[in-house]
Order: sequence, then structure tokens, then C-alpha cells
Amino acid sequence: MKRSVILASLLAVGVAATVAGPAAQAGTPAASHAAHRTAHTCAPAKAGVAACDAIAVVDANGRPVVSAAATPSGYGPADLQSAYGLAGASGSGHTVAIVDAYNDPTALADLKVYRSTFGLPALNTGGPTFRKANQNGGTKYPRTNAGWATEISLDLDMVSAACPSCNILLVEATSASFGNLGAAVNYAATVPGVVAISNSYGGSDAAQLSAYNHPGIAVTASTGDSGYGVEAPASFDSVVAVGGTHLVRSGTARGWTETAWSGAGSGCSTMNAKPSWQTSATACAGKASADVAAVADPNTGVAVYDTTPYQGASGWQVYGGTSVASPIVASVYALGGHTTGYPASYTWGATTGLNDVTSGSNGSCSPALWCHAGTGWDGPTGLGTPNGVSAF
Repeated sequence: MKRSVILASLLAVGVAATVAGPAAQAGTPAASHAAHRTAHTCAPAKAGVAACDAIAVVDANGRPVVSAAATPSGYGPADLQSAYGLAGASGSGHTVAIVDAYNDPTALADLKVYRSTFGLPALNTGGPTFRKANQNGGTKYPRTNAGWATEISLDLDMVSAACPSCNILLVEATSASFGNLGAAVNYAATVPGVVAISNSYGGSDAAQLSAYNHPGIAVTASTGDSGYGVEAPASFDSVVAVGGTHLVRSGTARGWTETAWSGAGSGCSTMNAKPSWQTSATACAGKASADVAAVADPNTGVAVYDTTPYQGASGWQVYGGTSVASPIVASVYALGGHTTGYPASYTWGATTGLNDVTSGSNGSCSPALWCHAGTGWDGPTGLGTPNGVSAF
């Protein structure tokens, strides 16, 4: 799947973007910013190997921009909980697993900074817990990869933001091959308490892998960041495909407005059958992406704390990509608790609990609903974004 280092094409939506820090969470209007330079932090995907879907806001030299201020830039937990109606919901006792490739040696230390900065419950002190394992469940971790480490920090921070009371399991695959990532998913599915497994990565559309088929667990996956086009494992018929939006504050009753993000992946798989939960609304004989969505545009990006330096960057940074959306949606499933069978089937039957995203596009296609947002289901945003937890 083609991925440019500087994704200029992703900047078409949101020339005036909202980037809110903790001050905005307290009610201060968020600042407006011009479109940012952005870059993927992982190498492009190739046959049998995935790329992470994290996108950093970068400077002219391609280095992630590190906040020099004490207040992080980017949306924080209060923003995301407000946007998706999650405040007050509890996932206590439920575990969200994050599967990524390679090792992030500062994962827990960085996560503690994120949670303490935003006033979230401390980990491993009688409340929510954190544990890290390799793809076999052991503690001999793979080699460090700074690009994937940013993905890991992003994923852990998003689970913390959406579900502060959830336990978190990080499973690090030996490499970014689908064989190793699948082994990590299989291990995560055996751990008691795991109700959701987030996969913020992908490669070209491929046939279903059994490792991603775990009824009773919400297995979520990013739909990709290269615009219209299908990505696996989101294209698997056992997986909840999570698309992306451009999220800004507004004067609406909700207080937020979303449009389809121009970079979100979408479309109709030619490799995998239509799952039982998807209806004829998709106009697709196979698995259609997405099922649901959440914020992904780096121009309305989220705050992330990471100190395993990628391109020399260490500290508070701003990230986007459907890598943001997948762990958010996995966490909402943990909050909602409807994970019997294939959880997406519950969501497809509970659309009143979603914010329907009706405008925006990620490319050109036929039929148009595969790449243009509209009323009801569409490719870039699926059925919509969380409006509380009733659809999850």
C-alpha cells in the first residue's frame, strides 16, 4: 500500500483545525491552526507485513513537533470523553489489549506521565492495571523500533483517555509480519478479562486469518490512512473496521462536529465475505470498511507522550491516523460491555447510539457511498461515531 513520508494529500480536510489542550478541556475555546505537515512513523507495508497507522505532526525536517509548553497540545481525555459522551462510564474490571510490533522500552513510564498529567487513576496501585508481554505471553521483549514505539504510546494513551478505569494489556509482536502480529492477537485473546483487542496497523487487503477471529471479544482494526482503499486486518469479516473523522468543537447541542477524514481508508473487500452483521446498505458483496469511526485527522489530533525518540523527538507530541480511532473504539466496547458473539453485530443494531457523520470524502469511487460520507452507512465513517456507550 502506497504511503508517502509527507502526506500532503491528507491535508485537504481541516485547513483551519482545532487543537485543544487541557485548557480547552476546562472550557477555554480551542485554538485554530492551519493544516500541519504530517508523516507516518512506520515503514510502508509490504507483502505479509503491516505498517502502523500512526501519523505525527512534524516540522519542516520531518521530525515530530515536541511541545515546549507545560500544557500539551492536542485533544486530551476530557475532550474525547466529551466528544463521544463517555464521561461517567466505567470499564472497571475489563481489559483492553493493545497489539503492536516491536518493543517500546518506555511504554509504562510514558503512560504514567500521560495519566498523571491529565489526572487519570494511577496504574497498578489497587485500581486499573498495566501489563506488558511478548507475543507468547513472556517477558523477553522484541527489539526496539522507535517508529512502532510511537504507535504503542499513542494506543496506550487513547485507551487511558477513553476508559481511564480499564486495565491495559500491551502485547508486543516480534516483528510486523502478520504471522507474529496474529500470534500476539491469539495470546491476548487467552488472557482473562480481555474484552477488546485493538490493532492500529494494516497492509493490503488479504484473506481472513483465523488469529483475528475471537467471538466474545471486540477485535478492532484501523482502516488505514491513505484515503479510499481497503486494508487488512480491518477487511477481515470477524473484525470491527474503524474509520476516521475530522473532529472540531462547535456551537451544536453536542458541542462537537465531525466530517469524514480525507485520509481514512474505506471500500469493499474482494478477499473476504460480507459478515452477518453488515446489511445491503453497504452495496458490497464482501466485507465493507468501515463499521464505525472516531477522530483520526492529525489536524485535529490528540496529545501523546513518548520518550523513545523517533527522529530525535521526545516528550509531548500530536498524532493522528486511524491508529487513534481503533483504540478509542476498542475502549468504548470495554465501557459498553456488549461483546457477546461478534460485537459489531450489536452495534449495527443499535445505531441510535451513534453520531451519524454525513459530510466529507476520502477520494473518488463508485458507488459513491464507499468514499463519500452521507446519511446512514458510508465507507469512511461506517455507521458513525460513539454517542455514549449504548451502541457498544
